[in-house]
Amino acid sequence: MGAMKPIRRLEKFALPLALTWSHCGVMYRVTAWPEVSFERLYGDEWMGVTPGEDVLASAAQTCGPLEWRPYLEFVPAAVREFLARFRITRMEALQVIARCPVLLEELTEYPALTGYVAAHMGLRGTPGPGWDEINAVHERSGVFGVLEWLGLPASRQTIAILGNVADPELPKKFLEPLRTLLWEPGAIFALQRMPVITDRHLVRCCHPLAA
Repeated sequence: MGAMKPIRRLEKFALPLALTWSHCGVMYRVTAWPEVSFERLYGDEWMGVTPGEDVLASAAQTCGPLEWRPYLEFVPAAVREFLARFRITRMEALQVIARCPVLLEELTEYPALTGYVAAHMGLRGTPGPGWDEINAVHERSGVFGVLEWLGLPASRQTIAILGNVADPELPKKFLEPLRTLLWEPGAIFALQRMPVITDRHLVRCCHPLAA
């Protein structure tokens, strides 16, 4: 009688998962890294879309830590650590870093800049996203070129101030007022003196302009 062959154990292999959520009764998803395609369900077919702020806001309400955990298992460690700094706007941060991976080093050091990159269409008044243009500007002029492209002062003072913002998730209503303030020498001097810029500081500085 021949020797019995060893029984091969079936191994389970995890597969990259898409994050799925609903907005106004319509299903949306973002596919796994590195593709990171935002899609909407039309009938039985998923089709690529550019998600608006309202769609991303619905994602923030639906996709909590439990939903994000399996998705992030397939994201590079450096990107995963960067995304961990965001809670409400993590989906926007994912879109930014997936479309502009060249910005990872700067956005890790100055994460408050992420909100400006994510909101570039509204800040520049363009009808569509300019991810390729952002990458080209960064390749040509680095982070200071990106600042200028976003309408921010292309200076070390701007970078230093953004680096001192305590919470990288800048409220969207403060993006434009803070951008305006950063062009005022007096405001720059005052903000530079704050080693940590909290939401309270931003409310006090930006409230008149955000009203």
